[in-house]
Amino acid sequence: MTSAARRRVFSGIQPTGNLHLGNYLGAIKRWVDGQGEKENFICVVDLHAITLYQDPEELRQQIRQLFAHLIAAGIDTDETTLFVQSHVRAHAEGSWLLSCITPLGWLQRMTQFKDKSSKQGRQDGISTGLLTYPVLQAADILLYDAHEVPVGADQKQHVELSRDIAQRFNHLYGETFVVPEPKIATIGARIMAFDDPTSKMSKSATGGGHAVRMTDSDDVIRKTIKRAVTDSGRAIEFSDDPEKAGVNNLMSIFQVLTGKSRDECVEHFAAARGYGDLKTEVAEVVVEAVRPHRERYEALMKDATELDRLLALGAERAAAIAEPKVAEVKERMGLLAPAG
Repeated sequence: MTSAARRRVFSGIQPTGNLHLGNYLGAIKRWVDGQGEKENFICVVDLHAITLYQDPEELRQQIRQLFAHLIAAGIDTDETTLFVQSHVRAHAEGSWLLSCITPLGWLQRMTQFKDKSSKQGRQDGISTGLLTYPVLQAADILLYDAHEVPVGADQKQHVELSRDIAQRFNHLYGETFVVPEPKIATIGARIMAFDDPTSKMSKSATGGGHAVRMTDSDDVIRKTIKRAVTDSGRAIEFSDDPEKAGVNNLMSIFQVLTGKSRDECVEHFAAARGYGDLKTEVAEVVVEAVRPHRERYEALMKDATELDRLLALGAERAAAIAEPKVAEVKERMGLLAPAG
Protein backbone atom coordinates (compact mmCIF):
# COMPACT_ATOMS: atom_id res chain seq x y z
CA MET A 1 0.00 0.00 0.00
CA THR A 2 1.02 3.61 -0.48
CA SER A 3 3.16 5.14 2.20
CA ALA A 4 2.92 8.64 0.73
CA ALA A 5 2.35 11.42 3.25
CA ARG A 6 -0.35 13.02 1.12
CA ARG A 7 -3.64 11.30 0.46
CA ARG A 8 -4.09 10.07 -3.10
CA VAL A 9 -7.00 11.09 -5.32
CA PHE A 10 -8.07 9.38 -8.55
CA SER A 11 -10.47 10.83 -11.10
CA GLY A 12 -11.40 9.87 -14.64
CA ILE A 13 -13.26 11.43 -17.54
CA GLN A 14 -14.38 9.91 -20.84
CA PRO A 15 -13.16 11.38 -24.14
CA THR A 16 -16.55 11.51 -25.84
CA GLY A 17 -18.73 14.46 -26.78
CA ASN A 18 -17.96 18.16 -26.43
CA LEU A 19 -16.47 19.39 -23.16
CA HIS A 20 -18.84 21.94 -21.63
CA LEU A 21 -19.19 24.30 -18.71
CA GLY A 22 -20.89 21.63 -16.58
CA ASN A 23 -17.88 19.31 -16.92
CA TYR A 24 -15.56 22.15 -15.96
CA LEU A 25 -17.53 23.39 -12.94
CA GLY A 26 -18.73 19.98 -11.75
CA ALA A 27 -15.39 18.18 -11.86
CA ILE A 28 -12.39 19.73 -13.59
CA LYS A 29 -12.31 22.98 -11.60
CA ARG A 30 -12.32 20.94 -8.40
CA TRP A 31 -9.38 18.92 -9.67
CA VAL A 32 -7.49 22.08 -10.50
CA ASP A 33 -8.27 23.76 -7.18
CA GLY A 34 -7.20 20.65 -5.24
CA GLN A 35 -3.74 20.42 -6.76
CA GLY A 36 -0.91 20.64 -4.26
CA GLU A 37 -3.09 19.54 -1.36
CA LYS A 38 -3.13 15.87 -2.30
CA GLU A 39 -1.43 13.49 -4.75
CA ASN A 40 -3.71 13.58 -7.79
CA PHE A 41 -4.10 11.12 -10.65
CA ILE A 42 -6.35 12.29 -13.49
CA CYS A 43 -7.11 9.78 -16.24
CA VAL A 44 -8.65 10.12 -19.71
CA VAL A 45 -10.59 6.85 -19.60
CA ASP A 46 -10.61 5.89 -23.25
CA LEU A 47 -11.08 2.17 -22.53
CA HIS A 48 -14.39 3.00 -20.90
CA ALA A 49 -15.47 4.91 -24.00
CA ILE A 50 -15.33 1.82 -26.24
CA THR A 51 -18.00 -0.09 -24.31
CA LEU A 52 -20.14 1.55 -27.01
CA TYR A 53 -19.03 1.84 -30.63
CA GLN A 54 -16.89 4.89 -31.39
CA ASP A 55 -15.62 6.01 -34.77
CA PRO A 56 -11.88 5.19 -34.47
CA GLU A 57 -10.48 8.37 -36.03
CA GLU A 58 -12.93 10.55 -34.14
CA LEU A 59 -12.09 8.84 -30.85
CA ARG A 60 -8.35 9.31 -31.37
CA GLN A 61 -8.91 13.02 -31.96
CA GLN A 62 -11.22 13.36 -28.96
CA ILE A 63 -8.61 11.75 -26.69
CA ARG A 64 -6.04 14.34 -27.70
CA GLN A 65 -8.58 17.16 -27.44
CA LEU A 66 -9.68 16.19 -23.94
CA PHE A 67 -6.08 15.85 -22.77
CA ALA A 68 -5.39 19.36 -24.09
CA HIS A 69 -8.60 20.67 -22.49
CA LEU A 70 -7.53 19.40 -19.07
CA ILE A 71 -4.18 21.17 -19.33
CA ALA A 72 -5.89 24.32 -20.61
CA ALA A 73 -8.21 24.20 -17.60
CA GLY A 74 -5.23 24.37 -15.28
CA ILE A 75 -4.13 20.80 -14.62
CA ASP A 76 -0.41 21.19 -13.85
CA THR A 77 1.50 18.15 -15.07
CA ASP A 78 4.23 18.90 -12.52
CA GLU A 79 1.69 18.63 -9.69
CA THR A 80 -0.75 16.07 -11.11
CA THR A 81 -0.23 12.79 -12.96
CA LEU A 82 -2.37 13.30 -16.06
CA PHE A 83 -2.51 10.35 -18.44
CA VAL A 84 -4.50 8.30 -20.94
CA GLN A 85 -5.86 5.03 -19.58
CA SER A 86 -4.94 2.79 -22.53
CA HIS A 87 -1.34 4.06 -22.43
CA VAL A 88 -0.87 2.16 -19.16
CA ARG A 89 -1.32 -1.57 -19.80
CA ALA A 90 -1.76 -2.32 -16.10
CA HIS A 91 -5.34 -1.03 -16.25
CA ALA A 92 -6.55 -3.73 -18.65
CA GLU A 93 -4.51 -6.45 -16.91
CA GLY A 94 -5.68 -5.35 -13.47
CA SER A 95 -9.27 -5.38 -14.65
CA TRP A 96 -9.01 -9.04 -15.66
CA LEU A 97 -7.40 -10.01 -12.35
CA LEU A 98 -10.10 -8.24 -10.36
CA SER A 99 -12.92 -9.61 -12.53
CA CYS A 100 -11.86 -13.10 -11.42
CA ILE A 101 -12.85 -12.31 -7.82
CA THR A 102 -15.91 -10.16 -8.56
CA PRO A 103 -19.29 -11.97 -8.29
CA LEU A 104 -21.52 -11.64 -11.35
CA GLY A 105 -24.42 -10.49 -9.20
CA TRP A 106 -22.49 -7.41 -8.10
CA LEU A 107 -22.27 -6.27 -11.73
CA GLN A 108 -25.83 -7.12 -12.69
CA ARG A 109 -27.21 -4.89 -9.93
CA MET A 110 -25.35 -1.78 -11.16
CA THR A 111 -27.88 0.93 -11.99
CA GLN A 112 -26.05 2.25 -15.04
CA PHE A 113 -25.81 -1.23 -16.56
CA LYS A 114 -29.55 -1.68 -16.11
CA ASP A 115 -30.29 1.71 -17.66
CA LYS A 116 -27.93 1.40 -20.63
CA SER A 117 -28.79 -2.23 -21.40
CA SER A 118 -32.53 -1.47 -21.35
CA LYS A 119 -31.95 1.31 -23.91
CA GLN A 120 -30.06 -1.08 -26.20
CA GLY A 121 -32.99 -3.49 -26.33
CA ARG A 122 -31.99 -7.02 -27.34
CA GLN A 123 -29.73 -8.77 -24.84
CA ASP A 124 -27.50 -10.21 -27.58
CA GLY A 125 -26.62 -6.67 -28.60
CA ILE A 126 -25.17 -5.77 -25.20
CA SER A 127 -21.38 -6.00 -25.00
CA THR A 128 -19.60 -7.84 -22.21
CA GLY A 129 -17.66 -4.62 -21.66
CA LEU A 130 -20.84 -2.78 -20.70
CA LEU A 131 -21.37 -5.30 -17.92
CA THR A 132 -17.77 -5.50 -16.72
CA TYR A 133 -16.56 -1.93 -17.11
CA PRO A 134 -17.20 -1.19 -13.40
CA VAL A 135 -14.42 -3.71 -12.67
CA LEU A 136 -12.11 -1.76 -14.98
CA GLN A 137 -13.17 1.36 -13.10
CA ALA A 138 -12.25 -0.39 -9.85
CA ALA A 139 -8.84 -1.27 -11.30
CA ASP A 140 -8.34 2.36 -12.32
CA ILE A 141 -8.81 3.42 -8.72
CA LEU A 142 -7.21 0.55 -6.82
CA LEU A 143 -3.98 0.37 -8.84
CA TYR A 144 -3.04 3.78 -7.42
CA ASP A 145 -4.10 3.03 -3.84
CA ALA A 146 -6.37 6.05 -4.09
CA HIS A 147 -7.92 7.19 -0.83
CA GLU A 148 -10.49 9.48 -2.44
CA VAL A 149 -12.54 9.48 -5.65
CA PRO A 150 -14.39 12.74 -6.43
CA VAL A 151 -17.63 11.77 -8.19
CA GLY A 152 -21.14 12.95 -8.85
CA ALA A 153 -23.97 11.32 -6.93
CA ASP A 154 -24.75 9.14 -9.98
CA GLN A 155 -21.28 7.54 -9.79
CA LYS A 156 -21.26 6.82 -6.06
CA GLN A 157 -22.43 3.23 -6.63
CA HIS A 158 -19.34 2.57 -8.76
CA VAL A 159 -17.00 3.70 -5.99
CA GLU A 160 -18.92 1.54 -3.55
CA LEU A 161 -18.34 -1.42 -5.88
CA SER A 162 -14.62 -0.59 -5.94
CA ARG A 163 -14.68 -0.66 -2.14
CA ASP A 164 -16.38 -4.06 -2.17
CA ILE A 165 -13.84 -5.45 -4.64
CA ALA A 166 -10.90 -4.09 -2.62
CA GLN A 167 -12.25 -5.54 0.61
CA ARG A 168 -12.95 -8.91 -1.02
CA PHE A 169 -9.45 -9.10 -2.48
CA ASN A 170 -7.88 -8.08 0.84
CA HIS A 171 -9.91 -10.79 2.59
CA LEU A 172 -8.92 -13.50 0.10
CA TYR A 173 -5.25 -12.63 -0.41
CA GLY A 174 -4.20 -10.32 2.41
CA GLU A 175 -4.00 -6.55 2.73
CA THR A 176 -3.18 -5.27 -0.75
CA PHE A 177 -5.46 -2.35 -1.64
CA VAL A 178 -6.46 0.90 0.01
CA VAL A 179 -10.25 0.98 0.32
CA PRO A 180 -11.30 4.23 -1.45
CA GLU A 181 -13.92 6.74 -0.36
CA PRO A 182 -16.32 8.65 -2.64
CA LYS A 183 -16.17 12.43 -2.35
CA ILE A 184 -19.29 14.20 -3.61
CA ALA A 185 -19.25 17.96 -4.13
CA THR A 186 -21.99 20.05 -2.53
CA ILE A 187 -21.56 23.13 -4.76
CA GLY A 188 -21.74 23.03 -8.55
CA ALA A 189 -21.95 19.25 -8.73
CA ARG A 190 -24.89 19.31 -11.15
CA ILE A 191 -24.89 22.06 -13.74
CA MET A 192 -28.13 21.88 -15.69
CA ALA A 193 -28.90 22.55 -19.35
CA PHE A 194 -29.76 26.12 -20.29
CA ASP A 195 -32.59 24.97 -22.57
CA ASP A 196 -33.99 22.52 -20.01
CA PRO A 197 -32.91 23.25 -16.41
CA THR A 198 -34.50 20.00 -15.21
CA SER A 199 -31.89 17.98 -17.14
CA LYS A 200 -28.16 17.79 -16.56
CA MET A 201 -25.91 19.43 -19.16
CA SER A 202 -24.78 16.76 -21.63
CA LYS A 203 -21.63 16.37 -23.74
CA SER A 204 -23.57 14.49 -26.40
CA ALA A 205 -26.35 17.06 -26.88
CA THR A 206 -26.36 18.87 -30.22
CA GLY A 207 -27.70 22.23 -31.27
CA GLY A 208 -27.40 25.67 -29.74
CA GLY A 209 -28.82 26.79 -26.43
CA HIS A 210 -28.17 23.58 -24.50
CA ALA A 211 -24.72 24.23 -23.07
CA VAL A 212 -21.69 26.48 -23.17
CA ARG A 213 -18.82 24.57 -24.76
CA MET A 214 -15.31 25.27 -23.53
CA THR A 215 -14.37 26.29 -27.09
CA ASP A 216 -17.30 28.67 -27.62
CA SER A 217 -16.59 32.27 -28.60
CA ASP A 218 -17.49 35.14 -26.27
CA ASP A 219 -20.48 36.04 -28.44
CA VAL A 220 -21.80 32.47 -28.54
CA ILE A 221 -21.54 32.24 -24.75
CA ARG A 222 -23.50 35.46 -24.28
CA LYS A 223 -26.14 34.36 -26.77
CA THR A 224 -26.54 30.94 -25.14
CA ILE A 225 -26.97 32.32 -21.62
CA LYS A 226 -29.28 35.12 -22.78
CA ARG A 227 -31.62 32.40 -24.13
CA ALA A 228 -31.51 30.37 -20.89
CA VAL A 229 -34.90 29.15 -19.70
CA THR A 230 -36.05 30.77 -16.45
CA ASP A 231 -39.65 31.37 -15.27
CA SER A 232 -42.33 34.06 -15.20
CA GLY A 233 -41.26 35.51 -11.84
CA ARG A 234 -38.65 38.08 -10.85
CA ALA A 235 -37.07 36.75 -7.65
CA ILE A 236 -33.33 36.10 -8.03
CA GLU A 237 -32.58 33.52 -5.36
CA PHE A 238 -31.64 29.94 -4.66
CA SER A 239 -34.74 27.76 -4.43
CA ASP A 240 -35.80 24.12 -4.31
CA ASP A 241 -38.96 25.04 -6.21
CA PRO A 242 -38.88 23.16 -9.57
CA GLU A 243 -40.30 26.28 -11.22
CA LYS A 244 -37.13 28.15 -10.23
CA ALA A 245 -34.74 25.51 -11.66
CA GLY A 246 -33.44 27.84 -14.37
CA VAL A 247 -32.68 30.69 -11.97
CA ASN A 248 -31.17 28.28 -9.49
CA ASN A 249 -28.86 26.95 -12.21
CA LEU A 250 -27.68 30.43 -13.19
CA MET A 251 -27.11 31.34 -9.55
CA SER A 252 -25.12 28.13 -8.98
CA ILE A 253 -22.87 28.93 -11.94
CA PHE A 254 -22.34 32.46 -10.65
CA GLN A 255 -21.54 31.14 -7.17
CA VAL A 256 -18.92 28.63 -8.34
CA LEU A 257 -17.16 31.06 -10.68
CA THR A 258 -17.09 34.00 -8.25
CA GLY A 259 -16.43 32.06 -5.05
CA LYS A 260 -19.23 33.92 -3.26
CA SER A 261 -21.46 32.32 -0.67
CA ARG A 262 -25.14 31.74 -1.43
CA ASP A 263 -26.12 34.70 0.73
CA GLU A 264 -23.56 36.93 -0.98
CA CYS A 265 -24.91 35.92 -4.39
CA VAL A 266 -28.47 36.79 -3.40
CA GLU A 267 -27.32 40.11 -1.94
CA HIS A 268 -25.32 40.85 -5.10
CA PHE A 269 -28.47 40.64 -7.24
CA ALA A 270 -30.79 42.36 -4.74
CA ALA A 271 -30.91 45.53 -6.85
CA ALA A 272 -31.18 43.73 -10.19
CA ARG A 273 -34.07 44.76 -12.41
CA GLY A 274 -34.89 41.19 -13.44
CA TYR A 275 -33.60 38.05 -15.05
CA GLY A 276 -32.02 40.04 -17.85
CA ASP A 277 -29.51 41.51 -15.40
CA LEU A 278 -28.86 38.05 -13.94
CA LYS A 279 -28.18 36.53 -17.35
CA THR A 280 -25.93 39.43 -18.37
CA GLU A 281 -23.74 39.12 -15.28
CA VAL A 282 -23.59 35.32 -15.42
CA ALA A 283 -22.64 35.49 -19.08
CA GLU A 284 -19.73 37.82 -18.32
CA VAL A 285 -18.26 35.68 -15.54
CA VAL A 286 -18.57 32.65 -17.82
CA VAL A 287 -16.86 34.52 -20.67
CA GLU A 288 -13.99 35.47 -18.35
CA ALA A 289 -13.60 31.82 -17.30
CA VAL A 290 -13.84 30.28 -20.77
CA ARG A 291 -11.78 32.79 -22.79
CA PRO A 292 -8.34 31.95 -21.30
CA HIS A 293 -9.19 28.27 -21.36
CA ARG A 294 -10.10 28.46 -25.05
CA GLU A 295 -6.92 30.34 -25.92
CA ARG A 296 -4.65 27.89 -24.06
CA TYR A 297 -6.46 24.94 -25.62
CA GLU A 298 -6.12 26.27 -29.16
CA ALA A 299 -2.40 26.95 -28.65
CA LEU A 300 -1.73 23.46 -27.31
CA MET A 301 -3.67 21.76 -30.10
CA LYS A 302 -1.38 23.54 -32.57
CA ASP A 303 1.72 22.25 -30.76
CA ALA A 304 1.60 18.50 -31.46
CA THR A 305 5.17 17.96 -30.24
CA GLU A 306 4.45 19.40 -26.80
CA LEU A 307 1.16 17.54 -26.52
CA ASP A 308 2.87 14.25 -27.40
CA ARG A 309 5.57 14.96 -24.81
CA LEU A 310 2.99 15.50 -22.08
CA LEU A 311 1.07 12.36 -23.12
CA ALA A 312 4.25 10.28 -22.83
CA LEU A 313 5.24 11.91 -19.53
CA GLY A 314 1.87 11.14 -17.96
CA ALA A 315 1.92 7.51 -19.12
CA GLU A 316 5.43 7.00 -17.75
CA ARG A 317 4.58 8.44 -14.34
CA ALA A 318 1.31 6.49 -14.06
CA ALA A 319 2.94 3.21 -15.15
CA ALA A 320 5.61 3.64 -12.47
CA ILE A 321 2.85 3.29 -9.87
CA ALA A 322 0.41 0.93 -11.61
CA GLU A 323 2.80 -1.69 -13.03
CA PRO A 324 4.37 -2.63 -9.67
CA LYS A 325 0.88 -2.82 -8.17
CA VAL A 326 -0.25 -5.29 -10.83
CA ALA A 327 2.89 -7.35 -10.18
CA GLU A 328 2.00 -7.40 -6.48
CA VAL A 329 -1.58 -8.49 -7.26
CA LYS A 330 -0.35 -11.30 -9.51
CA GLU A 331 2.08 -12.49 -6.85
CA ARG A 332 -0.67 -12.43 -4.21
CA MET A 333 -2.91 -14.52 -6.47
CA GLY A 334 -0.22 -17.14 -7.02
CA LEU A 335 0.80 -16.35 -10.59
CA LEU A 336 4.38 -17.18 -11.59
CA ALA A 337 6.61 -14.19 -12.22
CA PRO A 338 8.45 -14.20 -15.56
CA ALA A 339 12.02 -15.54 -15.45
CA GLY A 340 14.81 -13.01 -15.45
